[in-house]
Amino acid sequence: AEFGKQWYQRRVRGELLFTLSKDSEIGNSLGGCILFEETLFQNASDGTPMVKLLQDQGIIPGIKVDKGLAPLYGTDDETVTQGLDGLADRCKKYKEAGAQFAKWRAVLKIGENRPSELAIQENAVTLARYASICQSQGLVPIVEPEILCDGTHTLIQCKKVTERVLSATYKACVDHNVYLEGSLLKPNMVTPGMQCTERATPEEIGAATVIALQRSVPPAVVGVTFLSGGQSEEDATRNLNAINQYQDPGRKPWKLSFSYGRALQASVLKAWQGKKENVPAAQVELKKRAFANHQAALGQYAGDVTGASGSDSLFVPNHQY
Repeated sequence: AEFGKQWYQRRVRGELLFTLSKDSEIGNSLGGCILFEETLFQNASDGTPMVKLLQDQGIIPGIKVDKGLAPLYGTDDETVTQGLDGLADRCKKYKEAGAQFAKWRAVLKIGENRPSELAIQENAVTLARYASICQSQGLVPIVEPEILCDGTHTLIQCKKVTERVLSATYKACVDHNVYLEGSLLKPNMVTPGMQCTERATPEEIGAATVIALQRSVPPAVVGVTFLSGGQSEEDATRNLNAINQYQDPGRKPWKLSFSYGRALQASVLKAWQGKKENVPAAQVELKKRAFANHQAALGQYAGDVTGASGSDSLFVPNHQY
């Protein structure tokens, strides 16, 4: 019964997000949507496939294909991502169901002796193998090596670790013959740890993030879609805006955009509260936040969008999903 209730709530939430009126032009702000396997094959209450609801909005369906984190034994509480077994067959099925891209999340941590070289290399190779398998089945892979924001590390420490992780990831991708022009990167922004007392401005975060990318991401990669990583909605938008406003002509060859979960949905869910009568208000929140991030991806966000959860912290320690 509990599973049935959860299934119903997830379907209702999906309908809330996917059933805006066509004149909402949400597809102008959101280019794609990453679905869980359950949602990819799910129908709305009127029988319309969820995938079609997205396509009708001009939004490309994607699919989360990893199977979660597993301990990387011999390390200090580090992890590697599971799900390579049978991935080619699953990707074929997802493609037939309408998915056009996939994503796989690896997780690394900053701390004493972390990330270890073993964790960096194991996750880099796993990401590269995932990407090559996806491309063999016609899916565009989003490569996501997330460095968690948990900890007291400084902006500079995060920048150095980000450069190490991304450099190893793309070395592995080249070794595995990944077609970089047919892939996307979903990294963390370079920020101080959540428990660090030395905070950074959006301009400092923007500069550190772009420099880390310049030092480690090949220009052949089509685009970079940042994760929000526990930042508040407003912080995630302001920092994306600063990244795009950072002036270094000719050295930002990628599209720098967003792939947010919590920082796109928090105000939506707060407005909705699981109540049918609140769906219109929740959809207004979605349109507002999507448009704000669309503006930030152009470096044109004026900071004038308020939301139900705009400045609330969305940090979850050791975040897993």
